[in-house]
Amino acid sequence: MVQLQEPWWKRSVVYQIYPRSFMDSNGDGIGDLRGIISKLGYLQRLGVEVIWLSPIYDSPNDDNGYDIRNYFKIMEEFGTMEDFEELIIQGRQHGIRIIMDLVVNHTSDEHAWFVESRSSLHSKYRDYYIWRDSQKEQPPNNWGSVFSGSAWEKDEQTGEYYLHLFSKKQPDLNWENPQVRNEVFAVMKFWLDKGIGGFRMDVINFISKDSRLLDGEIQPHHQFGDGSPFFINGPKIHSYLKDMHEKVLQQYDVLTVGEMPGTTSECAKIYTNPDNKELQMIFTFEHMDLDSGPYEKWDLKPLDFINLKRTMEKWQLELHDVGWNSLYWNNHDQPRIISRFGNDSEMYRELSGKMLAICLHMMQGTPFIYQGEEIGMTNVRFQDIQEYRDIETLNMYRAKRQQGNSHEEIMESIYAKGRDNARTPMQWTSSGGFTTGKPWIDLNENTSKINVENALKKTSSIFYTYQRLIQLRKEYDILTYGSFQSLLREHPSLFVYKRKLGNQEWIIVANFYGETEQISWENFEVDDKQGKIIIANYECPLIAYGTIIVRPYEAFVIEVGGE
Repeated sequence: MVQLQEPWWKRSVVYQIYPRSFMDSNGDGIGDLRGIISKLGYLQRLGVEVIWLSPIYDSPNDDNGYDIRNYFKIMEEFGTMEDFEELIIQGRQHGIRIIMDLVVNHTSDEHAWFVESRSSLHSKYRDYYIWRDSQKEQPPNNWGSVFSGSAWEKDEQTGEYYLHLFSKKQPDLNWENPQVRNEVFAVMKFWLDKGIGGFRMDVINFISKDSRLLDGEIQPHHQFGDGSPFFINGPKIHSYLKDMHEKVLQQYDVLTVGEMPGTTSECAKIYTNPDNKELQMIFTFEHMDLDSGPYEKWDLKPLDFINLKRTMEKWQLELHDVGWNSLYWNNHDQPRIISRFGNDSEMYRELSGKMLAICLHMMQGTPFIYQGEEIGMTNVRFQDIQEYRDIETLNMYRAKRQQGNSHEEIMESIYAKGRDNARTPMQWTSSGGFTTGKPWIDLNENTSKINVENALKKTSSIFYTYQRLIQLRKEYDILTYGSFQSLLREHPSLFVYKRKLGNQEWIIVANFYGETEQISWENFEVDDKQGKIIIANYECPLIAYGTIIVRPYEAFVIEVGGE
């Protein structure tokens, strides 16, 4: 194999933990840090080398921890600072780094900065947030919040409005203020000095706002304007990230990934080009929007499969030898991928789960696995809206009901796209295994069948496919450095592509649908008409006499050529 010096994160696989739902150690129904520590052996067995923790900071939990009250304190429900420090130590002993969620577009309205900011027009913290007067007894502009309603809230104490792109309990920080930036950098250094392995940065491309705060276009069926052109990838975003790199990140050997909704591959090349000294990779959402209507994610439509292939190809080609991709199907904000792009029926759940894993993990980039993905967890269908906990879901439900939509119609959107699909407790055993108490949100009713205990016993389970994929990334340079070429680009069911490094070529074939397809070896555009199977989700791929039969939800990787 070619021996090249490289950053450690280029061969690593990251496992995201949503702490509230991962493992409860004390029976209060809420996952915690000691619960995570107890499962490090399981994660080491899977093979991951990095854990990304969703926020564990002190928070009133309006948005499940993404509303931070104190950046220097652990949420009591999750444990203590001593527990966290032990997690870092124990993680190292298991070969696992810990990366944290950096949420600095906004704070909680209970953060000391905001409490002081709203106390007086003349407070020294007033300029830590985005306040505007309004002479018209209405908000300063027409922007809508991501979580429904206006993006502005009038504060009766001072008579002015503050901006909140998310919940009204999540006021946006004013990054124009250099003191705010210094405060953020101090937070980062505090955690980095404890030995963490980096940051996932929440909506980091929202931190720079166009100071004109112009009205946004009002889309059909929407009450409020779309302000995103004025805060997504705003005018000073690159300046802020370069400042962050210069004053903090360059002093540490860490992984950085920025959550960046609305960012194109062209923009991503700038953000992730190491010469620019900003971030190492970003989370794109382009492939996650291909089963949504033109105006919002709740507007359901079938997956645009051809566009999915074109989107994945574009990102692979655009960032190759320039920046670096993150690879993901699932996270705490997305529904379960098997229920979404796969088939969660009893017949095809495991096959489609393995297919989706093979298709994604053979690409260039750093893969991210979300808790439960490796055992094939699925979406949940709670009948009563009261069983849901997510603020985005609950706000949407109320707004849609006020607009006259039926309960049944709204629930179908929630079943497909609600964030609580990803937030039900991790399914450890047939009886749950998450807590000895009452869980903060109910378990999925299929826990008795789909759980870690069953997965580890069954050598053909999805778990062992993920384990093998993680090992392949550590072993083969072609996954880290190989080129990408899309094949059969217009095929309505098959995702086929080639990875190449030197004279070694791998062909990846994935059937996203439930019908058997037939293709010719000639479609692979290779000289060698024989190959070795690297990984497959059926026991024996049907490859003979130049014809390949691809069964429902089948996926396999063929190696042709040699090193």
